[in-house]
Amino acid sequence: MSLLQAIIMGIIQGVTEFLPVSSSGHLAIFKILFHMKTDTGLLFDVILHLGTLIAIFAVYYKDIFSMIVEGCSIVRDSFINVVRFFRNKCMHEQNEYIKIVTNGYRKFVLLVLVSTIPTGIIGLVASDLVTMASEILIIPGICLIGTSILLFISDRIHMGNKGPKNVSYTNGFIIGICQGIATLPGLSRSGTTIAACLISGFDRRFAVKYSFIMSIPAVLGATILELKDFKISSVTGTEILYYLIGMAVAAFVGYICIKTMLVIVRKKKFTIFSIYCLIVGLMSIGGYFYMA
Repeated sequence: MSLLQAIIMGIIQGVTEFLPVSSSGHLAIFKILFHMKTDTGLLFDVILHLGTLIAIFAVYYKDIFSMIVEGCSIVRDSFINVVRFFRNKCMHEQNEYIKIVTNGYRKFVLLVLVSTIPTGIIGLVASDLVTMASEILIIPGICLIGTSILLFISDRIHMGNKGPKNVSYTNGFIIGICQGIATLPGLSRSGTTIAACLISGFDRRFAVKYSFIMSIPAVLGATILELKDFKISSVTGTEILYYLIGMAVAAFVGYICIKTMLVIVRKKKFTIFSIYCLIVGLMSIGGYFYMA
């Protein structure tokens, strides 16, 4: 991998991660067309996702900080309730239990946890399938067309008004399944999860926020799984430097895209992205048969 390729892929990741056009699909197509091979499997893709993760933290740091605080409070209150349960049962006391979900951020934390469960299971089971799919040009093409159809349908869904307090845990679980399926290259993670949120009646602004914040544990989990067997000797110092540069580019471009393009995703129509995904998908499929 050259420095230029790392930079280009960082730009692709930063731009496409926050638009409903599938960053994984674009990265897969780019690597296939330019005959790029990395000896570390999905490692570089994971590092690029870490870059866009940094961008999410930079934009939503207030929400994330509040969720961390409330998450710690949930653990504390749950522990107190467990202690009171045993005291009530064993010592025949009548201690009242603490209500766990007392505000929107606590509900938000629990919803993200519920969404992460199916995403994690699908990610573990289908990891080899995703790696294989990323190496066959026709699969990202087909999935991009699927993304196009999904965005076209989403564009015609009536506006919802659900916030954290009104969203059910069933909604969260289903959206987590959608996020897990969207690991296939060409299926936009943001497009799939935002569409699932809109179908579930989410407020558009909250749908976008939920989509991006719920990706944090999924990306961190994928990073841990990818790095647990990673050996520093498997890559050169130059490759590590290029990887880090790609991550920095993805973070910088991603931050700019969240601040600018995210407004379009939340307030405008998905039609332009649907058309774009359809065109790229058809070109990818055509390229597969041309190269065959």
